[in-house]
Amino acid sequence: MTPFQVSILAADNVLYEGPCESLIVPTLQGQYGILAHHSNMISAVVPGELSYRVPDGEEQLAAVSAGLVKVENNEVLVLVDTAERPEDIDVNRAKRAADEAKEAILQKRSIQEYRTAQVMLAREANRLDVKRHHDDVKGRHM
Repeated sequence: MTPFQVSILAADNVLYEGPCESLIVPTLQGQYGILAHHSNMISAVVPGELSYRVPDGEEQLAAVSAGLVKVENNEVLVLVDTAERPEDIDVNRAKRAADEAKEAILQKRSIQEYRTAQVMLAREANRLDVKRHHDDVKGRHM
């Protein structure tokens, strides 16, 4: 497969920069695949599972939050608020945060607090899903 250049950047870290053979990002229309020489485009990224394959490597997974993906001249830029590899996700912390978000949703103190809690709950649920998927795939390869 022909590689292309990709940069996956979060607000507080660089998840990956380098050559890539394929990239799949979560969008409003579903999982969107990108290969070398993809047409130029910009799309919103939604919270979900992002996957990419580096040359001669295994598929890599990440839990990402909202952001955008831009493809231009065979280079791809993914900008998201957060991006975490499954091995960096603390399941117990994510469960506690999800429980706190659920409680905040039930409290309904204000519209803003309600929306913030909804976003937090979606983020933690996504982190747990990506971690679970990673662990399932890892378990099948052992």
